Amino acid sequence: MSYLEVTKDVYKEAALTPDVGLCCTTTPIWQFPGLQIPTIMQEMNYGCGSTVHPRDLVNNPKILYVGVGGGMELLQFSYFSRQKEGVIGIDVVDEMLEASRKNFVLAEKQNDWFKSDFVTLKKGDALNLPVADNSIDVAAQNCLFNIFKMEELKKALEEMYRVLKPNGRLVMSDPTCEQPMNDTLREDERLRALCLSGSIPLEDYVKMLTDVGFGTIEIRARRPYRILDPKHYATEEHIYIESVEVCAIKDPMPEDGPCVFTGKSAIYFGGEDFFDDKKGHVLLQNQPIAICDKTAGALKNINRDDIFISESTFHYDGGGCC
Repeated sequence: MSYLEVTKDVYKEAALTPDVGLCCTTTPIWQFPGLQIPTIMQEMNYGCGSTVHPRDLVNNPKILYVGVGGGMELLQFSYFSRQKEGVIGIDVVDEMLEASRKNFVLAEKQNDWFKSDFVTLKKGDALNLPVADNSIDVAAQNCLFNIFKMEELKKALEEMYRVLKPNGRLVMSDPTCEQPMNDTLREDERLRALCLSGSIPLEDYVKMLTDVGFGTIEIRARRPYRILDPKHYATEEHIYIESVEVCAIKDPMPEDGPCVFTGKSAIYFGGEDFFDDKKGHVLLQNQPIAICDKTAGALKNINRDDIFISESTFHYDGGGCC
């Protein structure tokens, strides 16, 4: 049985019998005025973070969500796109699609603004999305792409890039790991299905996105997630896994490479009112400004003693230099 077939079986079981401990989100469940999330949706929230960010969701966007789970994030997205077929949910597991349909009936009863036809559910594969080119404003996946091996991951990202409109956003939450994993862990098909042994370093994760063509990457959160320890797993050392929330924007690729925001800031504290690097970056006197890693490197190379560059916080929430 291939690892993808094992994955289908794991999530078929999770659809038929909700498994609260299957995943554990590292962010609070978003609560918005007038939004009631059915308990069953919360129990079937099989993700490691959140992909719902209000600043991505203005002007009734067309939204695609791959890997529907119990439908919670589809409901949250519908809150911002209250239109027929405003949100498309895709899953390869029939039982998960059916569970979401049932959960939406409960959501209608608890939310007078919500209609089930706000969401279109389709059976489909992340490697071959049943969605037209350049038709989606915001695409999202939560703890799904981590399952794929590298070739499949590349194809899944290419598919997301294909369906996004110019300047569209791909919002993702996935586990990452900076330590090497042994082959036994890497080839454990159930651990891969559980989004653990497929974890790759954050730098590699970002490179996969920029290689596909995304010109701007935002690291929005980076949090502790799991420990694989020798008592419970086939490892001789403790392996630390984090969860990250990332937004990749389908901007044109700059000539000097992508803009990757990892939470760095610059502060100019010289004697003038501002500093202008003549490359599009104006730093006001003693006012912090978020900068991408590329700009941080360029400012450091100027070798001025009146510009402070912070370390990466791996938390970026907009307002940047580029």
